[in-house]
Amino acid sequence: MRPQADRTGNEKPPLIEYRNVTVRQNNHLMLDEINLTIDQGEHVAILGPNGAGKSSFIKTITREYYPHAGVPDSYMRILGKEYWNVFELRTRLGVVSSDLVSMCTGNYSGRRIMLSGFFSSIGIWPHHKVTPAMEQKVDAVMALLEIQHLADRLTNQISTGEARRILIGRALVHDPETLVLDEPSSSLDLHATYELRKILRKIAVEGTSIVMVTHQLADIIPEITRVITLKAGRVFEDGPKEEVLTSASLSRLFGSPFEVLKRNGYYYLW
Repeated sequence: MRPQADRTGNEKPPLIEYRNVTVRQNNHLMLDEINLTIDQGEHVAILGPNGAGKSSFIKTITREYYPHAGVPDSYMRILGKEYWNVFELRTRLGVVSSDLVSMCTGNYSGRRIMLSGFFSSIGIWPHHKVTPAMEQKVDAVMALLEIQHLADRLTNQISTGEARRILIGRALVHDPETLVLDEPSSSLDLHATYELRKILRKIAVEGTSIVMVTHQLADIIPEITRVITLKAGRVFEDGPKEEVLTSASLSRLFGSPFEVLKRNGYYYLW
């Protein structure tokens, strides 16, 4: 995808631009010279087996991990900048990570969790000033995600699928350009997974781009057009969905013989 232009006609910088990004944690190589560009507006899936580096990739976006300083010609830019105030970045990217799911499940109502997105906190605290505009925005996002009935329910009393949709709402209250999802269907049953995919398709159609990190092939909604595969911390393949999601490619990626089946815009391994 070519870079988009903003309202002034200037080209927008890429959403993500990584060059020779290597990440080490406790002397363990997590990412190995990643070279990758994702433009704003793209719907992209990053697919790989467990241990491929997917969670580490998410943590570079959230600025929990930084590239190893010893790699020459290395940089990691998000929206054209190498350095961000994390709180400012959260208004541009809506991130729903596995860590966030566990942190936000507790004695908080669905509405309070979503309102906390305005303050980059978990829950609402006495020093937070909730405005009528914030309340109205939460109502609008709840309607979009079809979760109005969860407004007053405590997150420790609802299903995992319902909690996941509340956290997606928390990420959307700022109208971010991109929603970043880490293993979106993890721990969901078949019905909750179906409902989540339906909502993600709705979000994509509404104009928010989606970057999804997953090891489940069936998480990749039809609106996603590009797939990047990771293996052992490196980019394994990168290209149009139809070219990457083949039986031969995924058999090499996962290390077992698989057949890829396609139905109604979704791909499945057999």
